[in-house]
Amino acid sequence: MDKKQFTDELEKIDAVGKSTVELYNEISALALSYGLSNAGKPAEKNAYYLSMEFLIGRSFFNNLMELGVLEETRKVLANKGIDINVFEEIEDAALGNGGLGRLAACFLDSAAGLGLPLQGYGIRYKYGLFKQAIENGFQVELPDDWQSFGDPWSVRKESEARSIKFADMMVTAVPYDMPVFGKRVNTLRLWQAEGSEEARKISEYLYPADDTVEGKLLRLRQEYFFSAAAVGELIEKHIKKHGKRFDNFSDFNTIQLNDTHPVLAIAEFIRILTAEYKVSFSDALEVAKKTFAYTNHTVLPEALECWNAELVKKILPDIYSVLIKINLRQREELASLKCSEEEVTAMSSYSPYGFSMANLAVYVGKSVNGVARLHTEILKHALFKTAYKYFPEKFQNKTNGITQRRWLMLCNSELSALLDKTIGSGWRGDIAELSELNARIEDITQEFITVKAEKKRQLYDYIRQHENIEIPQEFIAYSQVKRLHEYKRQLMTAFAILEIYNGLKDGSIKDFAPSVFIFGAKSAPGYKRAKAIIKFINEIAAKINSDGDTNGLLKVVFVRNYNVSYAEKIVAGTDVSLQVSTAGLEASGTGNMKFMMNGAVTCGTMDGANIEIVELAGKENNYIFGAEVDEIEKLKQDGYDPIEYLSRHKAAVESLIDGTFSDGGTGCFKELYESLTVGASWHKPDNYFVLYDLQSFVETLLKINRDYKDKKAFAVKQLKNTANSAYFSSDRTIKEYAKEIWEI
Repeated sequence: MDKKQFTDELEKIDAVGKSTVELYNEISALALSYGLSNAGKPAEKNAYYLSMEFLIGRSFFNNLMELGVLEETRKVLANKGIDINVFEEIEDAALGNGGLGRLAACFLDSAAGLGLPLQGYGIRYKYGLFKQAIENGFQVELPDDWQSFGDPWSVRKESEARSIKFADMMVTAVPYDMPVFGKRVNTLRLWQAEGSEEARKISEYLYPADDTVEGKLLRLRQEYFFSAAAVGELIEKHIKKHGKRFDNFSDFNTIQLNDTHPVLAIAEFIRILTAEYKVSFSDALEVAKKTFAYTNHTVLPEALECWNAELVKKILPDIYSVLIKINLRQREELASLKCSEEEVTAMSSYSPYGFSMANLAVYVGKSVNGVARLHTEILKHALFKTAYKYFPEKFQNKTNGITQRRWLMLCNSELSALLDKTIGSGWRGDIAELSELNARIEDITQEFITVKAEKKRQLYDYIRQHENIEIPQEFIAYSQVKRLHEYKRQLMTAFAILEIYNGLKDGSIKDFAPSVFIFGAKSAPGYKRAKAIIKFINEIAAKINSDGDTNGLLKVVFVRNYNVSYAEKIVAGTDVSLQVSTAGLEASGTGNMKFMMNGAVTCGTMDGANIEIVELAGKENNYIFGAEVDEIEKLKQDGYDPIEYLSRHKAAVESLIDGTFSDGGTGCFKELYESLTVGASWHKPDNYFVLYDLQSFVETLLKINRDYKDKKAFAVKQLKNTANSAYFSSDRTIKEYAKEIWEI
């Protein structure tokens, strides 16, 4: 089918009397057929991306754009009296939690856009990440039934279903294929668990609560389920093409493990080769070592999975046996290298605590990569320092990236058009050409100011419609949108806002440019402290937004149910991107890159990819504050007393306990206060150094506010960020993976 045929078929669709959902499904099915009809030949060698999450977002607009028919569809629908934007009511496929899942989606997008054969494997959750409601300021989780609108972009492949064996049940893994369009058509294959009621639970929810034994077993089942389905299929495909010869498996397949969730794939791979095809354990292990690669996304210990051995033995006895064998072989190899017992313990994939998925991935993986330069250095010299000492050749850095297709071309067509007019449209095919903008910045600052004002208007309109909060057009937009976690320090931003509010109230802050602080975040359902921070932010927003003395100067918005579609509006309309994690804890971040590409300055710490952002766009065009990694480490060693810093911020911090705000009688604000001042059994007081960095943060926010008054000079800073953002395209990241790890 060519483009004209597609347009002709689209014009034949009768829209009269049809609902938005019916039209969405009909147009999507036509576009899917059009895209698949132009699929090329399969590649000789493929890379496979195994990820627990794929935060795809809404497929409709992105796929039409990738297929080159978005404008044609817009025009045909307009002729039928339909505004294409009605399809924004179709909800996102929220099959991910945050950066990890969105990165996976960006990678698939870039690989297809570049014509590289990268296929994805994951789980087709019935309910994605929960829909977030806010009731009395508290987060409430509602089921996210994303399939209620239909799922026209997936094709069920029942004939390719697989059986997955647990000790207590058999589960059928049915694949649903979601095409990823670009220069080639790749596939995201999501497995749905079918069979008994217990079996179906495996693909019911993304990240079920694991604070009970039943919850832990379900999580373990999920991870094994999709990993086993993926590697079992890949082995069968290899046999069909190349026979039962496995020494050449890695010549045709590379398997990238996106964090520790799919690491059981290694054990399943070895189990299949040894148990079903009688390959020796040594040979199977060697094939695995050439096939698997591991991406680490975090240094936080709670996110480095360690599976209780008894749980594994209970439902996966064969995998348990393989893991024990791997550990024995690993210990033999490490002993031959004359490692000390302490070093062996540090690297071991098995310990009294259970099976370490990270250590297993580092041992077997041919490559281990971090996702920003600083993060990789921390992996090499702290988290995996013993492994790096003995196997330095395994370690690489692959700084994350974002797809400019969704995060610039789609979400900011106005800025994209300005770029086309200024430097030509070549950047759309080769993002590196964006750097040509550096020579033209002074010529287009006024046009950029106009574009940013329009994107801000669209954002504020969207907020008015969805949150019922009116924001005047002239307000500076500061945004902190990301998963809610203590180390990301949304709490510090909340305190900083209170400091500014108090300064406006008592007159100590004068000549303040009107500003709005926009938060978007979901907390894990069982993360009580994070949920308390959401409540605190909403209490602050209610107070500030209703204060007639100051609400002409300062507003706070906590957007409900933050997702990819909301993010598309926020990154395009924001002036200042808040990236304020404790130095050394944010592996990379990708939100910071989306904001940068859309012409926002970064206000942040020297953490994750912020470091590379300010190197490329210039420190003078961004706003860096706070302690750096070395300083944080010194504070940890020498001792840090947050009470020393509390007196400077007493009113803001003690508003948690002095009755200024209500936590609804839950005691959660008192617990937050004590986490900063007393600590808890599992951490020291203020272990994320909120009070230490708060003063510097407030001063930086006020400096930004002053600088913004010179709109032209501020626009230059913003444009400098856009002009130097090409490095943060996932096209660059994927090219590096393809060349240096996958060899595709």
